[in-house]
Amino acid sequence: MNRSLASKPSLILAIDFGTQSARALAYKQSGECLAKHQLPIDQYQHPEPGWTEHDVEGFWTLLASSCQGLWVQGVDPSEIAAVVVTTQRATVINLDERGRPLRPAIIWTDQRRSPPRGRLPWMWRVLFALLRIRSIVENLEAEAEANWLERHQPELLAKTAHFLLLSGYLNYRLTGEFKDSAGSQVGYVPFDFKKQDWCADSDWKWHSMAIKRYMLPALTTVGEPLGAITADAAEATGLPEGLPVIAGAADKACEVLGVGALEAGVASVSCGTTATINTTRSHYVEVVPFMPAYPAALPEHFNTEIQVFRGFWMVSWFLEQFGHAEQRYSLERGVSAETVLDELLAQTEPGAEGLVLQPFWNPVLGETGPEGRGSIIGFKDFHTRAHVYRALIEGLAFALRSGKERIERRTKTPISCIRLSGGGAQSDQVAQIVADVLNLPVERFDDCEASGRGAAMVGAAAVGWYSSIAAAGEAMAGETHRTTPNPDVTERYQALYKGQYRPLYGKLKSLFERQLTVQ
Repeated sequence: MNRSLASKPSLILAIDFGTQSARALAYKQSGECLAKHQLPIDQYQHPEPGWTEHDVEGFWTLLASSCQGLWVQGVDPSEIAAVVVTTQRATVINLDERGRPLRPAIIWTDQRRSPPRGRLPWMWRVLFALLRIRSIVENLEAEAEANWLERHQPELLAKTAHFLLLSGYLNYRLTGEFKDSAGSQVGYVPFDFKKQDWCADSDWKWHSMAIKRYMLPALTTVGEPLGAITADAAEATGLPEGLPVIAGAADKACEVLGVGALEAGVASVSCGTTATINTTRSHYVEVVPFMPAYPAALPEHFNTEIQVFRGFWMVSWFLEQFGHAEQRYSLERGVSAETVLDELLAQTEPGAEGLVLQPFWNPVLGETGPEGRGSIIGFKDFHTRAHVYRALIEGLAFALRSGKERIERRTKTPISCIRLSGGGAQSDQVAQIVADVLNLPVERFDDCEASGRGAAMVGAAAVGWYSSIAAAGEAMAGETHRTTPNPDVTERYQALYKGQYRPLYGKLKSLFERQLTVQ
């Protein structure tokens, strides 16, 4: 369909690619989600232990199919005013000069590492040694996917004309242009987080990562046009040719915007695959030294973020490993497995009868060294799966509380309210545990699609429905449901947090270090 033949548009299309699913969501100006089509992202490949990849073309197929699913529901493509893409962060894609994939995408959860590249000029090496951050720089070099490719697939890297994050790839397939949003550049690429642009030619990151400037896309400010739907994209998706594609932001940034956490004292807590706590600030501040503040979905703003890697993904892990009875019971009752898990939480008392879990599944910058790993202690013979599950949720909440305290110390701004999003936010029990552990009111929305809603807010401002993204955020956020802390339970969690959770890692660190040397 040619854009000139379309009726007056009244919807924003948000394309939201998380880790576990791809979603196409049609939003009204009011912020109401008119329709959603969700597809699982379940074709991940693991060619080696710790590796995670995905067919690149498969991502595009998912995007096209998710759009087509909206039209089946009765959404008229001519009613779409603009498209905004938000995706999982740090997933990288290599394309040749004709835009064809050279290999599967390397997913952000991938754990392959390479030795430090060792190409830093001497003055940078001396400076990092004096600042005592050499280990941080070496970790960046080890984690950078381009460095692994340089060592193990150098011929492929030499053929790479375009080194893109997933957001850049999907925007390219929609518009035919190698452009991406500055708000999506969270990954191991030479990006200046403070300036929200590619690093200057003199920056040390160009020496630390095997990426050339010509490989990277042009960057566009959040809320500005990236291009328009091409004829090929229109044929695949059903979207009108010529429809504007607007620069969005990464999924976590859009989540923060989507829950309305735009004031420094309001924190966004995401109960997603990676659990995070975020605040939005107008000036750059590193909560963890040398750990950047990421671009916000508001231009010239930053998100101060603390992550719990593999956060609420552990709920899926628990179900797969221990929850066979709960899965069977959910099928018999015709309810979700998460509903049954909520009942497990209701059956147990705060504190899980002495079980304490620390969710350091991977090393955590600022919390652990390379020896970092999780633990659960306090088992007795009366403990059940329900206690283990409660300890898991409480451990994630304790980690988020630790993140909250670090943000407050560094920014000197107290957090007074939590806005909850992600799959875990649908649980009344989880919301209550978060409120009790953090001793703060927790607010939730009926629509749990915070990242999609945030992307729609960006689009609504771009097409002129609102004067700014902030104004769109305020108008489209919707009503919240408030969960308040239980004073008696909060006091109990306070004692557990200070007396058991916080000292736990220090007491186990030497053991973990010995385990690391044995492996």
